[in-house]
Amino acid sequence: MTSLRNRAMERVQAGAAALVLVTALASGAQAEDGPRRVVAAGGSAAEIVFALGQGDRLIARDTTSSYPEAVLALPDVGYVRSLSAENLIAMDPDLILAEHDAGPPETIEILAHAGVPLVTLPEARTPADVLAKISVTAQALGVPEAGAALAARTQAELDAAATAAASLPIRPRVLFVLSMQGGRILAAGTETSAAAMIAMAGGVNAVTDLSGYKPLTDEAAIAAAPDVILVMDRGGDLAIETDQLLAHPALGLTPAGQAGRVLRMDGLYLLGFGPRTGAAALELNRALRGGLAEQG
Repeated sequence: MTSLRNRAMERVQAGAAALVLVTALASGAQAEDGPRRVVAAGGSAAEIVFALGQGDRLIARDTTSSYPEAVLALPDVGYVRSLSAENLIAMDPDLILAEHDAGPPETIEILAHAGVPLVTLPEARTPADVLAKISVTAQALGVPEAGAALAARTQAELDAAATAAASLPIRPRVLFVLSMQGGRILAAGTETSAAAMIAMAGGVNAVTDLSGYKPLTDEAAIAAAPDVILVMDRGGDLAIETDQLLAHPALGLTPAGQAGRVLRMDGLYLLGFGPRTGAAALELNRALRGGLAEQG
């Protein structure tokens, strides 16, 4: 522990130069070969690096990084919102690519003072935001041409998703349930990635009077009247079983509960807002169409 702190203090002397480098990375001014030892702090950050063909530069990833499968072989530096500065400094990175919510703030501050180059990706809830994340990552790695190519492919899928969403005959009401611990429904309100993805797929978020991910009362769940319930497909303590959802006294009374319409999608795929966002929106759109067909 002490040696890591001493190392951090030594790097403080290079702090000013490193901060200049961060600015250069974000604006596209690169060293000849770009950073070679990159840590991805966030699932979409790692995904974009691989999609750019630069996966060999990654030396570590955070717990939320799960795609592509090759990323799982890398050392795990912890959860993106509770990172340890000492663990990151120990990796001796040339660059940390961080999601907008990487933290805590104290860790980011220590990294800056220690002279660790860090580029924060913009928050993404729209197609334009997704393209911005790709652009910032490509510039940081010094591969703007690869970034342009990936952006073009991603834009094509986003456009296809927009066309599919616009052609839905009815916009089904979708309730995204984040967790069901203790039988309490934690659902997505406005200003969430889940609400943004539902809209991109052509649906309507069923919860509009709450912002963020908030608990729903039984009365609010019934009033939301979802046609479809959407959850992340995951295991462990956070897993939500279909039987658990349908047996809930409030959800069981909704159109979705009575028809047994529950959709599952991988969390990073659904909410990561990385290069696969268009594909995820299209997949959700097809699932919603299937639900409409059942209703018909």
